[in-house]
Amino acid sequence: MKKNNFIVAVLTSSILMACGSDKQVASSVDKTAGTPSVKEAVQPTKVIDNKEQAKEQLMAKWTGPFQGVPAFDKVSLIGLVAAIEEGMKQNLAEVNVIANNPAPATFENTIVEMERTGELLNRVFSYWGIWSSNVSSPEFRKIQAEMAPKLSAFNSKISQNKKLFQRVSAVYNSEEVKSLRSDQQRLVLLTYNGFARNGATLNSEDKHRYAQINQRLAELHTKFSNNILSDEESYVLYLTDKQLSGLPQSVINSAASAAKDRNHEGEYAITNTRSSMDPFLTYSTERKLRQQVWETYYNRGDNGDEFDNNAIIVEILNLRHERVGLLGYKNYASWRLEDRMAKSPENAINLMESVWPAAIARVDEEVKDMLVIAKAEDDLKEIKAWDYRFYAEKVRKDKYDLDSDEVKQYLQLDKLREAMFYVAGRLFNFEFTEISDGSVPVFHQDVKVWEVKDKNSGDHIGLWYLDPFARQGKRSGAWATTYRSHTTFDGKTNVLSSNNSNFSKGAPGEPALISWDDAETYFHEFGHALHFLSSNVVYPTLNGGVRDYTEFQSQLLERWLSTDEVINNYLVHYKTGKAMPADLIAKIKNAATFNEGFKTTEYLASALIDMKLHTMDPTNLDADKFERETLAALNMPEQLVMRHRTPQFGHVFSGEGYSASYYGYMWAEVLTSDAAEAFAQAPDGFYDEEVAKKLVEHLFSVRNAVDPAEAYRAFRGREAKVEALMRDRGFSVK
Repeated sequence: MKKNNFIVAVLTSSILMACGSDKQVASSVDKTAGTPSVKEAVQPTKVIDNKEQAKEQLMAKWTGPFQGVPAFDKVSLIGLVAAIEEGMKQNLAEVNVIANNPAPATFENTIVEMERTGELLNRVFSYWGIWSSNVSSPEFRKIQAEMAPKLSAFNSKISQNKKLFQRVSAVYNSEEVKSLRSDQQRLVLLTYNGFARNGATLNSEDKHRYAQINQRLAELHTKFSNNILSDEESYVLYLTDKQLSGLPQSVINSAASAAKDRNHEGEYAITNTRSSMDPFLTYSTERKLRQQVWETYYNRGDNGDEFDNNAIIVEILNLRHERVGLLGYKNYASWRLEDRMAKSPENAINLMESVWPAAIARVDEEVKDMLVIAKAEDDLKEIKAWDYRFYAEKVRKDKYDLDSDEVKQYLQLDKLREAMFYVAGRLFNFEFTEISDGSVPVFHQDVKVWEVKDKNSGDHIGLWYLDPFARQGKRSGAWATTYRSHTTFDGKTNVLSSNNSNFSKGAPGEPALISWDDAETYFHEFGHALHFLSSNVVYPTLNGGVRDYTEFQSQLLERWLSTDEVINNYLVHYKTGKAMPADLIAKIKNAATFNEGFKTTEYLASALIDMKLHTMDPTNLDADKFERETLAALNMPEQLVMRHRTPQFGHVFSGEGYSASYYGYMWAEVLTSDAAEAFAQAPDGFYDEEVAKKLVEHLFSVRNAVDPAEAYRAFRGREAKVEALMRDRGFSVK
């Protein structure tokens, strides 16, 4: 079942981050064991030290306002294993009742009844998700490793339940299906495929092997992500005052705060995460330190030690290949893409390869521009990978007179949040009101909560939780999730949605300032939340998504950051309060496609490697060698590296959510660029009411109740065209 498969995905795909080290010296990167404790996080009002009581609290139905909310202030980790085991037991009992129903199988007594299962387990996993992503600890990771194979076995008991699949198959092949609504027919299809594509049609021997493979994969996915986490949290570069040359004050402040959190007050910490690495490589004039930071970051999972991921990659790929072979597929990618918009790996590869030549040609142009400055200022004859960001920033200033740090002074986190609310109000008729009376518990003091209403009718829609800041124990990156999704089949349930980021806090008394790229990410993740909140589906499974489509809605929302209404009203200087000047706005828009070669190429390199790994026979694979040789065959520019090198490619090897699917970001961006042109060409531009209405009706509210291709045609009146993407990226369109 989709919900239970999601549980395993949550378990195995989290890339946790809790940076810290005790014995390190300035100007060096040391690797030490140990993770700092996570403070002020998921701490119950009164600590429950009784396992049975802790179990009961985790399983308890949510109470309080808004149809009940998670009891983040009461739960305790000590009851988690028992609560999960009880949840699995109850879920299996619910499924067995359906499977053994003596009445003939119908949509109502089989498909709909399955939608009602797993409620208790889903509640427990709302807490699991917080412990795994937002407030991780060594204690939790032990539980995670222990439960991975058990949860996989639990899923297999459902997906390989012969009687249950016979009933699902009976409904799928019945005359009754023809009389159902279109969303009900899609639910039947998704339910049937969920079984058939996951081993339900196999003989007993193959089913057993299929389950064995899944259990081993669950262990390997967890090990892979924890190995990355080990390298992220254990390598920290501590700097002295003399080693900060070139760094803007905002970066220095963040580094000082990170060092203080690690008991290195008076020093400056560059942690082994993208949010710390990226600005250091952009601004630091210390070339040797740039190289050190770059190598440490891109060698995660590839250091030849106990946390090396290369052998794990090979085993994962071989197991995936064997598993889909049992189902009759020639390779993993063919199985994975069968129910995606792309339909086949060949279609996905064709899209990527159509963009690749223009991307690497742009990189060549970018490097030439950099070398002019690098030779003149530093007598450099070549650009290395750790130089790219540094000289790209110099070119930005030279060609566009645009200083990224100057732009940052106008990007206040709170003001950007207000801008997102403004956009949501204009497009979706949503109104956000902060809940500050403590009636909704949170898992950390940084988390805030807003009630979401329809501003026209006043109807309650749901809650929006925001956890914006980086801290020890929180996974890197930015993501969106739900604790409860909208459904109406058993009465209307409201949405509990959440956005999570890793921004650095401002200096005491000052707002948090972020880069333009980070502001786009902020809008991107809010797009996911709006997708959750807009849902108007009946059944829980239909709140899911198709991987190469679900990024489309969030990517599209990024476009509103650069609209005049947002820039003129919300991008104000954090000291003067004055709006961003017209000349700076013009520079930003003029430089919109700057460095697009770098961004497109590093992404596509990862997406192509992902697809090629999953379309080959992985027997006797040498992962490092394959990466090197494949990139060389693609003429990968030597000044760049994959955005996610294979040994740290958590999207693909910490779980199966993006495996053979990392291409999906570009597939979705074809839709994004095409849809953005629909707004740009409308009478009232990006705030045109008619286009916004179609957007919500056809692309947001239906979630997965409508085939994505059909939904997009309903919005646009035609298929999306790749030419819009090429224009957006400043590439030539033939």
